[in-house]
Amino acid sequence: MEPKYPHIAVQLTGNDSNAFVILGLCQRAARKAGLSQEEIDAFRQEATAGDYNHLLQTAMRWFDCQ
Repeated sequence: MEPKYPHIAVQLTGNDSNAFVILGLCQRAARKAGLSQEEIDAFRQEATAGDYNHLLQTAMRWFDCQ
């Protein structure tokens, strides 16, 4: 399945697997790519609505996670 924003790459491997770090990496990449604050807020709300696995799945649904 193609991510919502396939042009936004987020490097998850090789980084701290802390949920806050992952959330920050995704939000920074989204900001850098020019997404609106509303869209970034929507990502954050969806990503934090569950456990750690939900966060990872949401990141992969939204961005090109590597």
